Amino acid sequence: MKYVLGLGALVFFVGCSALSKHMNRSIEDFNHMQQLPIRSLQDAMARFPRNQAELESRKCAALGQAKALQEQLLAVPADRRSFANTMVPLDLGMSVLNECHDQGQLMGMVYPDAAMRTAGDAVSLAMIGAQDELFASNKLVYQAVCAYTEGAFKAEKLTSDQQYFVQEIMAAYKRRGLHLDDATQAKAQALKKEADALVKTFEANIAADNRFITASDDRLAGVDERFVATLKKDEAGGYILPCDYPTASEVSGHCTVEDTRKRFAEAFGNRGVPANLTVLSQLIAKRDQLAKTLGFESYAAYDIDECMAKTPTRAQQFLERLIEPATKKALREVEQLKQALPEGVALDAQGRFKPWDFGYVSTQYVKKHFKVDQREIAEYFPVEKALAGVFSIYQRFLGLRFNMVKPSWSWHDEVSAIEVFDAKTNELRGYIVLDLYPREGKYTHACCAGLEYPAAQQGAPGSYKPALCAVIANFPRPTADKPALFKHGDVETFFHEFGHAMHFVLGRTTLHSQAGYNTKIDFVEMPSQIFEEWLYDRDLLKSLSSHYKTGQQLPDHLIDALIVLKKFDSGCSTASQLRLALMSLAYYAPGEEKDLDAIRLALAERLNPYIAPNPNVHMQANFGHLGSYASRYYGYLWSKVFALDVFYQLRPHGLVNAENGARFVEGILGRGGSVDPNDLLRNYLGREPRVDAFFQDLGL
Repeated sequence: MKYVLGLGALVFFVGCSALSKHMNRSIEDFNHMQQLPIRSLQDAMARFPRNQAELESRKCAALGQAKALQEQLLAVPADRRSFANTMVPLDLGMSVLNECHDQGQLMGMVYPDAAMRTAGDAVSLAMIGAQDELFASNKLVYQAVCAYTEGAFKAEKLTSDQQYFVQEIMAAYKRRGLHLDDATQAKAQALKKEADALVKTFEANIAADNRFITASDDRLAGVDERFVATLKKDEAGGYILPCDYPTASEVSGHCTVEDTRKRFAEAFGNRGVPANLTVLSQLIAKRDQLAKTLGFESYAAYDIDECMAKTPTRAQQFLERLIEPATKKALREVEQLKQALPEGVALDAQGRFKPWDFGYVSTQYVKKHFKVDQREIAEYFPVEKALAGVFSIYQRFLGLRFNMVKPSWSWHDEVSAIEVFDAKTNELRGYIVLDLYPREGKYTHACCAGLEYPAAQQGAPGSYKPALCAVIANFPRPTADKPALFKHGDVETFFHEFGHAMHFVLGRTTLHSQAGYNTKIDFVEMPSQIFEEWLYDRDLLKSLSSHYKTGQQLPDHLIDALIVLKKFDSGCSTASQLRLALMSLAYYAPGEEKDLDAIRLALAERLNPYIAPNPNVHMQANFGHLGSYASRYYGYLWSKVFALDVFYQLRPHGLVNAENGARFVEGILGRGGSVDPNDLLRNYLGREPRVDAFFQDLGL
């Protein structure tokens, strides 16, 4: 997930005045840290502040260094501008603020202490503001870049990535309205500041929602007894079911008691309610005002202008092309489910599934007709051994060597880390920090958070900084008699997020703004979605599996079933993704005021007509992508099409073939965001991308 920085930041400079006597020392320390790349695990973990004072010091240091770079850029006379004295300080200044933002953001997502999470969120917001104030919406900087593009840029001999950087910067300035009058620009900045603050509030409300339901032992029939044993109890002796993903998977798929499924589904689906219903409406209104102020028809038009798709119309047309094949297959799948309803499940008067029954019916159907119980499959994927298998695949394919290490300090004792080396040269490529289990106040989904980008070191061409990123997840914990076990879907999720981490670590570029996975947001999911496909290769599935008791690999009949199951519900799953993508586009279509529930329900009726709506659930309140991805959720399906197109070309040459992997790194992962993804795909495929592989792979 990638954040676009913006907001006004004068208030944050004022907030640092109390630290002025420490400022010079802080900047010196920060510069020292920036100039000395990570060389050890201790260096890597030192990037994470241990307390609020340390965080505040780093914030002020980052602001000071960014301000110095801005002044350096502005001091150059208009007729002496060059890429080196104009664009490089701009790139470095944005990078300084971006990396400090990412540290604060990670703190807000994972630190156990609520005060530290709040402080981290405040710092990430401050860096967004500073980015906007100093660079992204600064008219003097814009004029300096214009002077360069209108002068020396036309004659200067630049590399293709440098030219692309200049073009993207100028397009971004136009989107932000830097060519408009001062009053209009000031209005836009104020609106963006308010909108970005609302995004932070929206996300914080989801993370802070600790709702749960309670149920007695007899109301948990069908739920794994060992899972029940891990649950806490209330004073009355009832089991407390927290609204996290491991619990949701267990209850929605296996609990035979309808009332328990219903109560949990409503609690889980209403995380963030009621606060986020108001926040989301305010956010949509502010963003619409912002887009109109900047001359765009809608926020979606403003939002997608910087993407591969370029316009909401093209994104909508792409989605519409998928609707008919996806819904046709979904209806065939639903008819199969209706023919084998589990005991106690009934359709409503219109022949629809109750919303809390659909997942249960699907899980039980798979269990009965495919002889697959995901809990049984999980016994073949103890987390420690499964991770080792995943890491082995990535190492072999990408020519890397991993070393698992345990930090002497981290924000939680469950945190571990990986040292990543080039297998041939033994060069340190970076560190990946792992935080994989749920806890109160932690980010509730799975993601990869970039922290230190593998760009070229200043003054050392061809020498790149080691990268630092974190993979965050919420996987099931160990029980009293079982280690932590991955369901097949959990392994797939980890493959996906670790794919992001590989993209981040291997995306080495000269410019900081292009390093890692700093590419178009509707392309950023493509590499990680490619790696999900490794989970459906027979030999690799065997190599990943090892029963936690016997050590036996996953048997052939279960592997066969998993491969078949990939297409079994592809219609329903694609239709659900289409619903969310279309919903995000509709929410950010023209107009400040939207009936969010009406839009959501209309799309559910169109894409998932076989599931009865539940007027008591408002899932938009916890659909976190509406904040960060805004209208661009279509990017998951968009990039999936590209991912499968590339995968089908890559697969015949071997999924752990190092030469094949080297070409993939050279052509895609290693380019970071230094090439337009449209060109990147054409160059790698040797042709224009096609949708055929997507339809073939999913049986659509």
